[in-house]
Amino acid sequence: MSTAFATSLMYVSFDQLPPEARIWIYQANRPLTDAELLRVQPALAQFATAWTSHGRTLHASAAILHHQFLVIGLDEAVADASGCSIDASVRFVRELEAALGVELLEKSRLAFLVDGEVRLLDRRELRTAVAEGQLRPDTPYFDNTIARHAQLAQAWPAPAAETWLARYFAEK
Repeated sequence: MSTAFATSLMYVSFDQLPPEARIWIYQANRPLTDAELLRVQPALAQFATAWTSHGRTLHASAAILHHQFLVIGLDEAVADASGCSIDASVRFVRELEAALGVELLEKSRLAFLVDGEVRLLDRRELRTAVAEGQLRPDTPYFDNTIARHAQLAQAWPAPAAETWLARYFAEK
């Protein structure tokens, strides 16, 4: 079997990742356009296909969800990511940032689903937004710290009060 053929077998469609697959979520500072999504799809597939750890091909995938979140998934039952492979994924994210003119690694904004749209809020404005009723306990929040593929379907977004943000609603 050729190496190219073996490598291509390790790519998996994002929705076919197992529930226990590890995920990393990167939030864009703006929604991507349909044209940008089309342009980036081949790069996502190529990254997932070529991603390796200590020479071992990883069983991986990547997708853009809600036009605003890059999610990289890895089936760790096949092979774990190493420090070097994590570094490679961050380099890929930086390349996407440059190609698309977006920020994906910046973590100061929180994402909520409001009226069917992703809305970003600076962390420093959180207490005020809760106090003024702009955010309620049931406001869907994209908790980008979730780590498993199953959580995307089960709890992403989740009511803000059911995430680490619960303490802000308890203060009210």
